[in-house]
Formats: sequence, C-alpha cells, structure tokens
Amino acid sequence: MKTKFLTKEEGLKGRRWFHIDATGKPLGRLAAEIASILRGKNKPAYTPHVDCGDFVVVTNASRIKLTGNKLKNKLYYRHTGYMGGLKVKTAGEILSKNPERLITMAVKGMLPKGPLGRAVLRKLKVYPGENHPHAAQKPESIECRYC
Repeated sequence: MKTKFLTKEEGLKGRRWFHIDATGKPLGRLAAEIASILRGKNKPAYTPHVDCGDFVVVTNASRIKLTGNKLKNKLYYRHTGYMGGLKVKTAGEILSKNPERLITMAVKGMLPKGPLGRAVLRKLKVYPGENHPHAAQKPESIECRYC
C-alpha cells in the first residue's frame, strides 16, 4: 500500500469552517487545538507540505483564561527597529486592549515558519465578542478536545 500525498489543488477541496467559543478555555490548549485544525492534522489525508487544513472562527476571545499569574507575569516583546526600541507588554495589557491578538500570537508560534505558515494563519478569524461576519459559511461548532 502506498502513502497518498495531496497536491496543492487537492488540498484546497473540501475545506470546512469550524467555530470555537473561547469562553473559559486555557490559552495554550485552545491554541494547540486551533493550530491542529488549521494545519489539517485532524484529517486522514494530512500532508505536511500542503495547506490542507480548515478555516477556524474563534469568538469571545476577550473571555479567554490564563492560568496562574500569567496575566501579570507573562511578557510579550517586540522591537521597533530603532536603538533602545524594545517594547514590553504583559498578557493582561494585551488582553484588555486587543484580545484577538493574544490568540493569534499563540497560534502563530505553533505553526511552521515561512510561506506555508503565513498561508495557514490567514484561515484563522478571531473576534473579541460573540458576533462574527462568517454566518454565511455555516461554521460547525466544536468543543476543544484538550480543554
């Protein structure tokens, strides 16, 4: 029996939309589940070098749970590119100002780096509240297996 590898065109067929409610879910476990769905690892025909995953809509990003003291102790760094331009924010600051960014950064770190990872990340749609504009795609609601 030979292993079946999908081509790029075959990977685009049959994409589905999933909806995940992030209320009370731990950030890392939720991000691991989302990254698995985006890559297509939940499918029997998973191919590592092809974008064969599904779309994921995450709502209630502002109600995500961070365990322990991560709200005040977990730090996120970025650099402006100028001398002395290191900017540091805590997870609590990011959660209060831009909660969808917190989930996006967690998922991005679990995806491959390069063109494939950027293409996969475009299929993630995160919203801070309950409303989202993807009702026409009829996303299936799923529960996080790891949460």
